[in-house]
Amino acid sequence: MRKKRDQFWKKTVSAALTAGMVLSLAACGGSGKSANKNDGTPNDDTSQTEFEIMGGMGALSSGYEDNVVLNQLQEDTGISIDWNCMSDSLAEQVNIRIAGGDLPDAFMGVGFSNYDLMRYGKDGTFIDLKPYLTEEYMPNLAKILKENPDILSAITMEDGAVYGLPAAEKMGTAGIGSEDDYSIYTIPQFSMINKAWLDELGLEVPTTLDELHEALVAFKENDMSATYYGNDPGSTIPMSTGFDQWCWGQNIFYAGFGFTNWINDVCNDLVLGDDGKVDFVCAKDEYREALTYFHDWFAEGLMDPEMFSQTDPQYMAKCSQGYVGVGTWWYIEELMGEHADDYVFLPVLDGPDGTHHVTVRTGGGTNSGNLSITSACESPAALLEFFDKWYDPEIVMQLQYGPIDVYFTGKDENGLWESITEDECQEKYGKSAGELKGENEVYGPKLILSDYYNTTFKMEDRAIERLTDLQDYWMQFVDSTVTYPVDCVYTEKELETIDQYKTDFENTVAENEGLWIKEGGPTDEEWEDYLTTLRESCGMDKLLTVYQDAYDRYTAAQ
Repeated sequence: MRKKRDQFWKKTVSAALTAGMVLSLAACGGSGKSANKNDGTPNDDTSQTEFEIMGGMGALSSGYEDNVVLNQLQEDTGISIDWNCMSDSLAEQVNIRIAGGDLPDAFMGVGFSNYDLMRYGKDGTFIDLKPYLTEEYMPNLAKILKENPDILSAITMEDGAVYGLPAAEKMGTAGIGSEDDYSIYTIPQFSMINKAWLDELGLEVPTTLDELHEALVAFKENDMSATYYGNDPGSTIPMSTGFDQWCWGQNIFYAGFGFTNWINDVCNDLVLGDDGKVDFVCAKDEYREALTYFHDWFAEGLMDPEMFSQTDPQYMAKCSQGYVGVGTWWYIEELMGEHADDYVFLPVLDGPDGTHHVTVRTGGGTNSGNLSITSACESPAALLEFFDKWYDPEIVMQLQYGPIDVYFTGKDENGLWESITEDECQEKYGKSAGELKGENEVYGPKLILSDYYNTTFKMEDRAIERLTDLQDYWMQFVDSTVTYPVDCVYTEKELETIDQYKTDFENTVAENEGLWIKEGGPTDEEWEDYLTTLRESCGMDKLLTVYQDAYDRYTAAQ
């Protein structure tokens, strides 16, 4: 039920290892080749100039040997790299090399989990990179970490060490010139209403849930899809969404009850208070009140009965054909098609008590599993000099998309690099811009910050549109921007607790949420039974302890 529809925006920066890869690494603690020690001191040996790097690459890539950007960086730093990279069988081959103790100098673009990093760091397979995160060894990255302490927190393991360099693509309002940098994912769902129908009925755009209820009843009773657009009689769907879907769910409407339980990478119903304490909204009275309230809408036929089963193409088809009065999506134009001009954004609606609260979310997390140096490397400082150049904005731009004069064709009037258009790409290369990117993209520790779109290369038009809507329209309804960071690092024991309880917890919440919207409830007895199940069978208190402890460490690391 809980799937994100973020495929347009979220670009992959790593190849993922097979889930659950477990290795026996008794012999992997070190090859004896180097003096690397995880004792907090750097190894200043720079005699090694040839390195082997093993890792992942995209399916469209022909390899990194002829990559002009990588070759120039090697020349600039005086090193030579043997690229042992692949798009298939990566996990298997990494397994073989680590288990056999036949380590390359570094693993790149593998996508090690924090659990993997911690295990391999503890046994000496990976070296601690923290001593090198200084202006002396990695000036570009050191500057970024100083200005963005949250990134350092995200890559710092429970023992205080750093076993992998950061990778992330941050896309936020700083990229359109805003002083405040709000992630494009801050408010996942934008709600919209057919203003043409409202005008026809003499109604104003609602500002409260009760006013929206009045409008939905009028849409249904007047069969606005039929009367206004000439669709079949009885075809009007007053409001349609998915159930707990990323950008097209019902969750934005819960704001009138003090929360929005967005789909989230941490735990769907976890929130962080202004006091730094974590909690689950799904165990609060206001959550129960919200479900009771919206069941009445469902029972009145105001909410789409297919909201629990429809796919996003089915949903989009309904909206684009003029059947739906109220929906949620990132863009009015994309959802409502030829009727888009008839729709406007709804504000965040006040609830029965006259208030609202939007629970904001962070963007995609920072990954630290895309470049790890092994104990086999004799001169990590020399190799890290090469990778520090990846943290230059114009370099990472080319590693993510493609070289200047290939993917980037020139600068606009503001000095921002512009990417090749689809027509230009077809004419010059006989392929789409996406294919061109896939052929040239390099996996690894790429960090793209929001302000790069304002200083270095132009953001995609649709991203600019969404961020502009977020900044100019939606953020005015947000009272608190405190949010639980998706980048928290968990200990091995904490991960075991999460693995034991998280799925059952979220499934129990989702199943009851859907049931109570459809069938009504919960009664006092049902509510108490539900809370007991969350505590005793789904580990709610244990999960809260895990998330609280991880957050406390996260803030302490900054």
